[in-house]
Amino acid sequence: MDFSTMNAAEQAHMSKIIEKRQMQDFMRMYSSLVERCFNSCCNDFTSKALSSKEEQCVLNCTDKFLKHSERVGARFAEQNAEAMNAGNK
Repeated sequence: MDFSTMNAAEQAHMSKIIEKRQMQDFMRMYSSLVERCFNSCCNDFTSKALSSKEEQCVLNCTDKFLKHSERVGARFAEQNAEAMNAGNK
């Protein structure tokens, strides 16, 4: 987004809006991850602590989610670069 046409107050306001949106997106993603891994891995409620099996499941779940997110982000960046190059021709 090009902020060069905006004055300093407008730029600061837009930056705050973007930061707020990014925080909301992060919290939504974090909540989704917690819910998904909890529902998939935690099924013994007779103890406060996670069993070793549950703990390993949670670690695998989060690791897979983070690797997936990295891969999607990389593909998005690649496609965005291709679109930018196509637009410049």
